[in-house]
Amino acid sequence: MTGDKDLTDARRRTLLARHGEALELFTDRVHAVRSGQWEAATPCTDWNVRELVNHLTVEQLWVPPLLDGAAIEDVGDAFDGDQLGEDPVAAWDEAASAAREAFHARGALSRTVQLSYGTTAAHAYCTQMVADLVVHAWDLSRAIGADEHPSKALVDFTRHEVEPYAGGLSGSGLFAEPVEPPPDADSWQRLLAQLGREP
Repeated sequence: MTGDKDLTDARRRTLLARHGEALELFTDRVHAVRSGQWEAATPCTDWNVRELVNHLTVEQLWVPPLLDGAAIEDVGDAFDGDQLGEDPVAAWDEAASAAREAFHARGALSRTVQLSYGTTAAHAYCTQMVADLVVHAWDLSRAIGADEHPSKALVDFTRHEVEPYAGGLSGSGLFAEPVEPPPDADSWQRLLAQLGREP
């Protein structure tokens, strides 16, 4: 993963911009879920739409404590189970806003975080969260019949960031094993395949 020495101001700004765009991408899809779609199946065979949104909401809830130096055992089971309550959209919006604010805090991207697989640079964690949001936005889009294509800037950024270590991303617990892309795959389809999705 990219070292701290490469975290220039320009790179920090770019990373935060792409993270914000990825959050907005998923937010748009959450707001597009119709009342009868929360139980619909998704490409993630273990989750329906509500469970997928809950998973991403929980991922955002972890961001502030991890960036504040908490270990997984410090948080414990606080984010286990359903976190969406009676208003899934509002629950997502609140968690997403808190995650965005935490990554934007002064010096946040220069810290380290304790993840399930070990100590990780916070900027690498942010990059993983971008990829997580992008691929799950595709899952949610496919489930509810929304536009499945993020911006070229977001696709190019995510591919550039994950390609050096794509083979090991499944070990993070955030992504499935990579799959073989179609022979004529475009950049977006290749990214999906790298992140364990059949384009």
